Amino acid sequence: MKTIDGQIFKKLVTSGANNLYNSYPEIDALNVFPVPDGDTGLNMNLTMTSGSKEIASKNDDDIYQIAKYFSRALLMGARGNSGAITSQIFRGIAEGFKDKKIVNAVELADAFENGSKVAYSAVLKPVEGTILTVIRESSAKLAHTVNDKTSIEEALKILKNEAHASLERTPNLLPVLKEVGVVDSGGAGLCKIIDGMYEAAIGNFIERNEADFQETTSAVQTQFEDEEFGYCTEFVMRLGPDSVKKVFNKNRFTNVLSSKGNSLVVVQDEDIVKVHIHTLKPGDIFNYAQQFGEFVKLKCENMTEQHHEILFNEENKEGPHMAASELKKAPLAAPKIDEAPKKKTKYSLIATSSGEGIDKLFYEIGVNQIVSGGQTMNPSTNDFLTAIEKCNSEIVYILPNNGNIILAANQARDILEGKVKVIVIPTKTIMQGAVVAMNFNPELDEDENTETMQEAISNVKSGQVTFAIKDTEVNGIHIKKDDYLAIKESKDIIASSKNKVDALFTLLDSIIDEDSSVVTILCGKDVDTKTREKVKDKFEKKYEFVDIDIRDGGQPVYSFIVGVE
Repeated sequence: MKTIDGQIFKKLVTSGANNLYNSYPEIDALNVFPVPDGDTGLNMNLTMTSGSKEIASKNDDDIYQIAKYFSRALLMGARGNSGAITSQIFRGIAEGFKDKKIVNAVELADAFENGSKVAYSAVLKPVEGTILTVIRESSAKLAHTVNDKTSIEEALKILKNEAHASLERTPNLLPVLKEVGVVDSGGAGLCKIIDGMYEAAIGNFIERNEADFQETTSAVQTQFEDEEFGYCTEFVMRLGPDSVKKVFNKNRFTNVLSSKGNSLVVVQDEDIVKVHIHTLKPGDIFNYAQQFGEFVKLKCENMTEQHHEILFNEENKEGPHMAASELKKAPLAAPKIDEAPKKKTKYSLIATSSGEGIDKLFYEIGVNQIVSGGQTMNPSTNDFLTAIEKCNSEIVYILPNNGNIILAANQARDILEGKVKVIVIPTKTIMQGAVVAMNFNPELDEDENTETMQEAISNVKSGQVTFAIKDTEVNGIHIKKDDYLAIKESKDIIASSKNKVDALFTLLDSIIDEDSSVVTILCGKDVDTKTREKVKDKFEKKYEFVDIDIRDGGQPVYSFIVGVE
């Protein structure tokens, strides 16, 4: 074929998303470091799936319209650096299709080159040997090769072949890849997407392999499900009429639902409201919502029963799981709510956190909203947008507290430009975020606060103890699977030990000096009271000149998170 329209492009990118969906665990397995944060494939999968679901019911023939819908959904669903960069690639592709209803191979190549440029511009310090290299080299090869006579199938084959060749070269550009003996995981994920697009172009559309997916992702799914909230509840509701229904106020409606669950998303488009929430009592949610309108679509699934579902934001899933007529049989029992909308404030702080103890710490030091996430479960751009909306403030500071989350936070900032002033302080660890939050002063102006908070990042040394997921060697350190790793800051592995407490004190020895005054230690879910007391006693004997604040963090993955001030 010489050209493609919106529906063909929809088929191509859906096939690409499905191909990634079927094979993302092997992308995760390419993780360079032997720690349980190999989530590149999962992040890209969640990002691409959000796009494919959005366009599933779109019937536009205009390629720009379909690409714009797809790009927007990727942007909102982007998770982690890999997902954010993927969303920027397709944002650039969509921009390249502007004012076009169909495109030929030359125009397709131009759009991919634009995708590369947009992705590079979104990253503050682009690193070669990554997904950025793969999209740049493959799109450049395509642009230099195609002409007016090139078919779409030929163009995608050129793109595919060069993407794989570029991927094989990534270890030569990034020494850490060569040391561990793997290619870049983000680049590998992009190759899966392009492979799926090519297969669809030649008539081999890739379907999702649900059976294999259920077996390989049941463990991963539990990382995304808060055990307290057991039902994934979604609905689309048409508001009014006002003569028989209560007047709808989105802020008040959102505030009430936020007290009844988590992972809340409320989207209003004129008289249509879409809701997603994880809750223990879905009936209460439905009863409350029905005061304002009637349901168009409903879905309610027990997450512990439905292991094949891993996505948080399925706003348009076809086929109601519960009839509205059945819900009407239940008596309405709406809670009493505050009729006054939340007063707008000047400042708010948002922090990413994982663990009840860490949440409590952030709330104690003045954080207004928590976005759940961290290693292995990066929050999406839309998670930050929801938190920003809840703040209802003129200026919102975001503390990502993880290097892999900063891009998603930046995308939320960019989406709200001109509406809300969002400032992302690039904290890469929980302890950096805590110290930065402590340095916030509501009496200072925006510039003074921003400068003070930026400077505070350098005033804390941090580290963590976690477990190894494979045998390997990093920086000359021999690591065995299930060893405990002492990690300085976010990536510098300094020791491997069979004992978590030994690993902790190796870490402490490396970051405590004569200038240290206070050490904070957050204990993870795997640290019992006896171990915590053992750590406290040993610390007080060894570091008499330093105060210790040791508490339960409740975080998964990390046995200890440490901050030294």
